[in-house]
Amino acid sequence: MKLKLLTAAITLVLATSGCSDNSKVNDNKPVTQTKAQSAEAMTQAVLNQLGETLDVKYRLLTNFPEGCPTEGVDGRCFSAQIDLTSKVDLSSADWAIYYSQMRPVQKVLSEEFEITRVKGDLHKITPTAAFTGLKAGQTKTIDFRGELWQLSEIDAMPNYYLISGDLTPALIKSTTVTHDPETGMELRPYVADFTDADTQYKRSDTDLIKWATPEVLFQANQGVELQTGAATNTIIPTPLKVEVTSENKPVSLGAGIKLVLNAQARGPIDAALKRLARLGVTESDKGLPVVLNTLKDSTQAGAYQLAITEQGIELTAADDAGFSYGLSSLTSLIDSQDLSINTMLVEDAPRYDFRGMHIDVSRNFHSKQLILDMLDQMAAYKLNKLHLHMADDEGWRLEIDGLPELTDIGSKRCHDISETTCLLPQLGSGPSADTQVSGYYSKADYIEILKYASARQIQVIPSMDMPGHSRAAIKSMDARYKKFMAEGNETAAKEYLLTDPDDKTVYSSIQYYDDNTLNVCLESTFHFVDKVIDEIAKLHKDAGQPLTLYHIGADETAGAWLESPQCKAFVANNVQGVTSFDELGAYFVERVSNTLNDKGIEPAGWSDGMSHTRPDKMPKKSQSNLWDVISHGGHNRAHEQVNLGWDAVLGTPEMLYFDFPYEADPKEHGYYWASRNTNERKLYGFMPDNLPANAEQWTDIQGQPFEVDDTEKLDDSGKRISGPIAQGKGFAGLQGQIWSETLRSDELVEYMTFPRLLILAEKAWHKASWEVPYQYTGAVYNQTTEFFTQEMRASQAKQWAVIANTLGQKELIKLDMAGIDYRVPTVGAHIHEGELHTNIIYPGLKIEYRIDGGKWEAFKSPVAVKGMVEVRALAADGTRKGRTLEVK
Repeated sequence: MKLKLLTAAITLVLATSGCSDNSKVNDNKPVTQTKAQSAEAMTQAVLNQLGETLDVKYRLLTNFPEGCPTEGVDGRCFSAQIDLTSKVDLSSADWAIYYSQMRPVQKVLSEEFEITRVKGDLHKITPTAAFTGLKAGQTKTIDFRGELWQLSEIDAMPNYYLISGDLTPALIKSTTVTHDPETGMELRPYVADFTDADTQYKRSDTDLIKWATPEVLFQANQGVELQTGAATNTIIPTPLKVEVTSENKPVSLGAGIKLVLNAQARGPIDAALKRLARLGVTESDKGLPVVLNTLKDSTQAGAYQLAITEQGIELTAADDAGFSYGLSSLTSLIDSQDLSINTMLVEDAPRYDFRGMHIDVSRNFHSKQLILDMLDQMAAYKLNKLHLHMADDEGWRLEIDGLPELTDIGSKRCHDISETTCLLPQLGSGPSADTQVSGYYSKADYIEILKYASARQIQVIPSMDMPGHSRAAIKSMDARYKKFMAEGNETAAKEYLLTDPDDKTVYSSIQYYDDNTLNVCLESTFHFVDKVIDEIAKLHKDAGQPLTLYHIGADETAGAWLESPQCKAFVANNVQGVTSFDELGAYFVERVSNTLNDKGIEPAGWSDGMSHTRPDKMPKKSQSNLWDVISHGGHNRAHEQVNLGWDAVLGTPEMLYFDFPYEADPKEHGYYWASRNTNERKLYGFMPDNLPANAEQWTDIQGQPFEVDDTEKLDDSGKRISGPIAQGKGFAGLQGQIWSETLRSDELVEYMTFPRLLILAEKAWHKASWEVPYQYTGAVYNQTTEFFTQEMRASQAKQWAVIANTLGQKELIKLDMAGIDYRVPTVGAHIHEGELHTNIIYPGLKIEYRIDGGKWEAFKSPVAVKGMVEVRALAADGTRKGRTLEVK
């Protein structure tokens, strides 16, 4: 994930080496076992028993410990505790607990234990010389302080494990996640509930974000009422033009449809027809005629026209995508409970050519079936780009012919300190490689994904992040090097080597790795990159979807290479025009980009890495994925890269990072470095063509208003530093992002993606009438400027109400029918004069309440209550439940 912990790049220079166990954070002396302790040897049976019975509890105390600043970033810290409660007596100190700690530990305050950082987020708890043993029933508490803050119960990663010498590691059962049988949500029984909004859920003493209690949600949902019939003639995403010709003569599709293809091939629309069939609209000779005709006067990809009459339906389109989208619109019109639609005319074409979804399968692996299901839903809502992120620090997920080590080693995480069989555990993955977070796509799997995508008019964009975020590749090629060197084959050993073994550079990535960056001064590095690209291109060719866009990554490259002899020699003498170490990152991106261009492939990268390149040395056709935070001036880089003529794709984190929480609640899943409450209504309000104007309706990460100055700025020499978009330029499209650090299961990916994906599709396909027009002369925007007029705001609210009713009454049930585990929203609730009132973001979903833990009752109208009141929502099909909230 693009983890900007401080919403800005931070380079932490560690005074450590690149070896394991390199960050001691206890003031106590190093471990020295007593004679009694060392005499008692740990056995496998005892270790296993400890794993089964040791009770571990993680508890955040406060984000404002005494002695740490209460605002800003520098010196900030939190205090937390880990309780260890044993069911057996243990005097041995010959053991350690490994676990993932998202924020590094600064200092341990308990003299019996120390915590050291092993690598990345992997930490180790060990007894000190002061350790007096564990007694059955006794709790030992490890007090510590960590960097920055923790604002979510999800921060406490699962799957702690015990090790002792050469014994097989033992997973600590009490730290595994469970699942709520009613909601399907992950539960963390080892994490203490957050109870204090001021000390546990505030980022600083100026944080204004409100915990999303039922009362807060109730106020947020005001103005969105159940409107019976509001969803009848709606389509998501909203078409360009809809003219309802009769609401009194509904057309029934109960007898199915009779397809008249004319010159159109069936293959490209087969998936759309299957979605119709899932609703009960199948093909039949007695069905309503659906006639397909070619649209002669349109060159816009995906454009279509739909004419629905009592006699039949005529679908006219310019290409395969248009025919598929027209059938998707027909599916969207249908209420699954009543297969009737009104007569109407629809004219439609997309707002943006690039309408994408990014899925990270590297941090935690996700199944091929998840990807296929995601492609189905993307096609249903007219998204056409799948950015598949398959290589990062924590995993390499695609089989590459000729480089088996990438998947033999790089696709697995397990407890192997040497990392010759797997990568070290990260992100709470535990000690065993045999878990769902390990895995990869075979060549056959990937070809199947590509063919499945092509059949749904979706382009797959492979991404193997480089030169940073490359630890999985580096460790895999290190193992390859060692294997061939042991065989005496130095040539083969060095063919794909990615590091300089004599490099003494000390650096840290934003995820606390000190060994995750390819050495860009080695020709073997470029040989490796070229090999990977060529092999992926072969798979695309075999699948019938030529590789025309490849994502390099190019982001978050830490301060590597400075002490590399290879780089010192290269900078001193090269024919590439590199004269300083500062140019090495740009050199890598430029060289790989031009290599791709020579192969007929457009290069793509994240905006921070792309901004370091020299535009005159880049291919004219390049894509940049913009992920800069608007409240931190992110519009500047976005506008700069649009003005370069690049294909600038918006991935604005505040709105488009779907691994962020839906609501501001410490029990909601996700990271939260740019937003702690990105729900669907907020996403619907996004004005992508005018990034600065969003300052009139957004607040920053702490709920504070901010200002965006979009006027031109010049330096002392008169050179432009920043300014508005040039007339005639614009963004290429939008892309939603799922990063998977906290998402270990396919179900969680679906929970975080849906129903936000539907609103992403709405924004990417349709430009709302209420959006503030962009001012090419530049302007200043804040919450007192009034470019976003009251009339525009009222129109936004009115149109959102229609969208919300459409999802609640018609669209979510279709996700249920497709088996998609979307998020069932939390309920707004308020008790007034002893009566319970409720509301919900999607009117039409059923709400239940209960009193004092009794039986759940359907909420139909305000009802008298007394005692402890809880509320929850039901999925559209009534099966799954939303998270229960207590009304106070």
